[in-house]
Amino acid sequence: METDLLSTTFAALADPTRRAILERLAQGDATVGELAEPFAMTLPAISKHLSVLERAGLVAKSRDGQRRYCRITATPLKNANAWLDEYRRHWEANLGQLDAYLTRIQHHTQEDTP
Repeated sequence: METDLLSTTFAALADPTRRAILERLAQGDATVGELAEPFAMTLPAISKHLSVLERAGLVAKSRDGQRRYCRITATPLKNANAWLDEYRRHWEANLGQLDAYLTRIQHHTQEDTP
């Protein structure tokens, strides 16, 4: 059974700590310790969050001697954005139709008012 990558991406993004980690990594690569600094949690807890992000393909890790660096990877976010764009277009079209309908009703109501 193939893993649903989109579901894995959204599950990883569901946690506010993981989203905050990604926001930090969007500014540039960081060590695990640097990523842990703003959070009141242990390094093992941050490592668990990073593992979830890594399994979702949102983060890649590398080593430089003793240090482990993390960087954001964009492909899963691009795929999620493409999926969301389909619904965005649908709702924008429907809201446009609703706006036109409400304008017609308002116009007809104003004509019928003595």
